[in-house]
Amino acid sequence: MVIRLACFVLLFVFLPLKAESVPSQKDLSRTIETLYSAPELRNNIDYKVLWKAMTGYYALKNKGMLKNDGILTIIDYNKPSVKKRLFVIDMDRNRLLASSLVAHGKNSGQNRAVNFSNVPGSFKSSLGFFVTDRTYRGKHGYSLRLRGIERGINDNALKRNIVMHGADYVSPDFIRKHGRLGRSHGCPALPFSEHRQVIDLIKDGSCLFIYHGDRNYVGRSDLLNPGYSLRNPA
Repeated sequence: MVIRLACFVLLFVFLPLKAESVPSQKDLSRTIETLYSAPELRNNIDYKVLWKAMTGYYALKNKGMLKNDGILTIIDYNKPSVKKRLFVIDMDRNRLLASSLVAHGKNSGQNRAVNFSNVPGSFKSSLGFFVTDRTYRGKHGYSLRLRGIERGINDNALKRNIVMHGADYVSPDFIRKHGRLGRSHGCPALPFSEHRQVIDLIKDGSCLFIYHGDRNYVGRSDLLNPGYSLRNPA
């Protein structure tokens, strides 16, 4: 009896715990349909972009990489800079919390972003999944550090000083004068009138997905394909 009890205890101790599973395609589809039933989301975010964002979001959440896992932010660089293309989603309540204009890198394109890079000094935007970090005050004022977690795609974000910050060249007035937004050195810059609100919503460990229909990115992204390997943000 003692031997059997000991074996049972050892089995209990060393039996691996069942990890939280990534939603099945069917469950993921239902979740997206629920989100998409909200007009504010349906009218602003492309269904395919939302699907990709949700796929990566749940993979990161399953790996315990999101401290602030109730928030998902999408930047859709398929849209021109004159349109709102940043969207903050409350995943717990299935609603849009904020939307904003957002700039892209000066070497990524004019009104539309078409070129992307992970190389320091390229002055181009990076695509892919990021985990937001801490806030700080720098030369652009209140700013948010971003950790790129896709190897070879955006993992130089910290080295490149790719952060979220406010900029006077991101505004309706700038669009009226120039026909497009101004451009950054690669940072997703926001209007000064909105940057603090957005940063405070998404800071400290939430998922940020920056997307463009770039086949090179989609084909290389391990998060959007099986067998992903990520850079731990910790």
